[in-house]
Amino acid sequence: MEWTSSVVSVAGTAIHVRRGGKGSPVVVLHRDIGSPDRLAFYDALAAKHEVIIPNHPGYGASPRVDWLGNVRDVAAVYRAMLGQMGLGGATLVGLGFGGWIAAEMACFAPHDTPRLVLAGAMGIKPPVGDIFDQALVSYIEYVREGCHDKGTFGRIYGERPTSEQLVLWDLCREMSFRLAWKPYMFNHSLPHLLRAVKSKSVIVWGDDDRIVPASAGAVYAESLPHAQQATVANAGHLIEFEQPDAFARLITQFIAST
Repeated sequence: MEWTSSVVSVAGTAIHVRRGGKGSPVVVLHRDIGSPDRLAFYDALAAKHEVIIPNHPGYGASPRVDWLGNVRDVAAVYRAMLGQMGLGGATLVGLGFGGWIAAEMACFAPHDTPRLVLAGAMGIKPPVGDIFDQALVSYIEYVREGCHDKGTFGRIYGERPTSEQLVLWDLCREMSFRLAWKPYMFNHSLPHLLRAVKSKSVIVWGDDDRIVPASAGAVYAESLPHAQQATVANAGHLIEFEQPDAFARLITQFIAST
């Protein structure tokens, strides 16, 4: 799959964007650990769709924005970016922290977000259990905790991540804490706002997610009026790392059915 990179200027900042594939547009919002440039999941999804992957402000190749103070700020920037790019009707796929951003974006345009895929999404306080506090462990331990299969980490990052990767994780963590520290990784008002969202939605969870309790997914499904739930077997929080083909197929089938 051929991928291209570009920079989109929006709200006074520059968003680094990768694009690949052809078909109906799908915007993938990455996790709080950032995202590798290439993943088998991205290629599998791009086999059926045009896939657009922005780096959040302050993550990866996108520069830090001093005035960003919360996740809703990021969601507003992305809403402006999609409108500028003519992608207002794209399917939103949010992974973990990116799922929270996608949910906030849907609340901004409750009648104009046709499809929403939330995978292990943060943003809601779990009624049972707690969202894993990454401040308690190292960068490497946090990513490993997101994996069901012990070999997943090495396949994606190598057994000894590069110094560059460690720096990227450091920057991601600092930005995540800045945007979502108190309360940690959720917004009390989000479940109420989701009730107005008209999107066809699917709430996806790995069957061994140790980062975000599945009870948070149940609240998402209850709050969104047109939501269904799906579980991916043999996957932790990082579904796209561990079950790329099954996850991409689930998304493609969901889009085709709506």
